[in-house]
Amino acid sequence: MANKGPSYGMSRVVQDKIDKKYDTEVEELLVQWIVAQCGSGVGKPESGKLGFQDWLKDGCVLCELINSLHKDNKPIKKIASSSMAFKQMEQISQFLTAAESYGVIKTDMFQTVDLWEGKDLAAVQRTLMSLGSVAVTKDDGNYRGDSNWFFKKAQENRREFTDDQLKAGKGVIGLQMGSNKGASQTGMSYGATRQIQ
Repeated sequence: MANKGPSYGMSRVVQDKIDKKYDTEVEELLVQWIVAQCGSGVGKPESGKLGFQDWLKDGCVLCELINSLHKDNKPIKKIASSSMAFKQMEQISQFLTAAESYGVIKTDMFQTVDLWEGKDLAAVQRTLMSLGSVAVTKDDGNYRGDSNWFFKKAQENRREFTDDQLKAGKGVIGLQMGSNKGASQTGMSYGATRQIQ
């Protein structure tokens, strides 16, 4: 892929807005978690956006991360470092597929080019934060790190009602509908009637 030159006009304004969403504190937290989860073998990136991108760009660290969240039956069988662009993008794509099957919702996922070309690294951060949240929520023993780094996702709270309870609820008028006290079929009249001669 060819390197793109600087953007101008509206493209530059949009790219600047995207770049402002990148959070260095979130970067530090994610690096801490990935190293704790995968071990020191993954190394640490240079601080800053470009260091973070270079660290994740070939897809190896991401694949190690998603594999470390599975005890058995690792989703990505072969992880190989490569300097070829399509191999790196293929590994990123494998990570995204495995993350989605792990429980990260589609709207939280980044696109391969967001990471590989550095177009939207804030989206990469969102995906990794969502992955951490899913891992903490699953609580299956595979998550390593501080459980306070990520929030727990809401769990289903299913309720069962008997037929008697459902019938009793049909006779109750909710407060949002107003009140029927004092209502009659005669209608309502406001003020004096109009006298027409």
